[in-house]
Amino acid sequence: MTAEITPQQLIVWRILQRAQVQITRSLEVALVSEHDLAPAAYDVLCQLAESPGRRLRMNDLADRVLLSRSGLTRLIDRLQRDGLVEREACPSDARGLYAVLTEAGEARLSEATPTYLRAVHGRFLGLLDDQELRQCAAMLAKLFPPASD
Repeated sequence: MTAEITPQQLIVWRILQRAQVQITRSLEVALVSEHDLAPAAYDVLCQLAESPGRRLRMNDLADRVLLSRSGLTRLIDRLQRDGLVEREACPSDARGLYAVLTEAGEARLSEATPTYLRAVHGRFLGLLDDQELRQCAAMLAKLFPPASD
């Protein structure tokens, strides 16, 4: 069965795609040029910083970021080479590994966060008034209900 999509629905879908690409590009330009940090790396560092003990099992981290497991492994390799994360064995699972945020990773994240927030505000949040933000939040929550951790 083929879903029927109205012209208006297709317009909305295309606007959503363009917005995501343009916002991501702005983030990438700002983070890479000012901090040598790709948005995916920033996301990984944030996830680790917000986790107990600044660590997550690699499988859990992969579920939280928008990367494949192999893409996350390659990114963690680069972040480890840069001294921003470490890998630690999981005591309860010989095959499991933790990604752990280092002091250097925390410092890079702290330096990059104002740049990240400026870019998000400039390309998205700052363009909407309070009512539009509430409407946007309600629509996105309907599409993507918050995960229950």
